[in-house]
Amino acid sequence: MLREVKEKVFLLGIAALTALTVLPLFHIIYSIAAMGMPVLMKGGLEFLTGTLAAPGEGLGGIGPAILGTFILTFLASLIGLPVAVMTGVYAAEYPESLLGRMTRTLLTIMMEFPTILVGLFVMQVVVIPMGSYSAIAGALALAIVMMPYVAVYTEEAFRNIPFTYREAAFSLGLSRFKVVFRVLAGMARKGVVTGMLIGMAKVAGETAPLLFTAGGSSRIYFAGLEKPVGAVPLLIYNLVQQPYENYHEIAWGAAFVLLLIFLAIFLPLRLSLKEVKL
Repeated sequence: MLREVKEKVFLLGIAALTALTVLPLFHIIYSIAAMGMPVLMKGGLEFLTGTLAAPGEGLGGIGPAILGTFILTFLASLIGLPVAVMTGVYAAEYPESLLGRMTRTLLTIMMEFPTILVGLFVMQVVVIPMGSYSAIAGALALAIVMMPYVAVYTEEAFRNIPFTYREAAFSLGLSRFKVVFRVLAGMARKGVVTGMLIGMAKVAGETAPLLFTAGGSSRIYFAGLEKPVGAVPLLIYNLVQQPYENYHEIAWGAAFVLLLIFLAIFLPLRLSLKEVKL
C-alpha cells in the first residue's frame, strides 16, 4: 500500500513539474496570439505587404521586414547548411581523431556562444571593409549561428546508426564515401533534417547578430545583397523602443507574424518526418 502511494505521489510530482516546464512556452504563445492576432486582422493584407507607417499614423505594414527575414534565412541556409552537415559527418565518422574531438568541443562552445559577439565579428570583417550594412553580412552572421546546431544534430543522427550497418556496407566493398552518403545518409536523414529545421528556426528569430550587420530597412524592399535589409525580429526590437502607441501595436502584430512563419515552416515538415521509416 505504501509503495503504491509513493508511486502515485512520484507520478503526480513528475506531471506537475512537466506542466510547470511547458507552461511558460504556452503562456508566451498565448500572449503573442492574444495581442498580435487583432493587429493582423485589423491591418489585413496591407499589414503583410505594406511599409511602416509614420509615428502615430496607423499601422502600415511590415512587408520589407518579412521579405528580409526570408532572404536572410535562405542565404544563411545556403551558406551554413552544407558546411554544417559535412562537419557533423566528419565528427561522427572520425570521433577519435584529434580534429574530430576538437570539432565536437568547438561545436558545443559555439552553441552557447553569445550571438551578439558573432555580429561584432562579422561587422569587423565584412561591414567595416564594405563601409555599409548589407544582406550578405547579416546572412553570414546567421550562418555562423546556425551551423553548430545543424552539425551537432547531424553528428548525433549518424552516431545513433548501429555499427552493423557500416560493417555490412563495407563488406560489400563500398568506399567510405559511398557508405556514408548512399547508405547511412538515408538512415540519418530524419535527425539531419530536424537539425536543419531547428537551425533555421533559431536564426529566423535572431536579433543580436543583425544589429551590427543587416542594418534594417522598414520602408524599402530588398535592394541588393550589398545593401541594408530588414528583418522581423530587428523591426520588433526597434519598434518597442519607440514612444509611439501605434509602433507598439505593430510590434505585437510583427511578433505574431514571426510566430506564424516559424509554425508554418517547422510543424508540417517536422510532422511529416514522423511518417519516414528509417
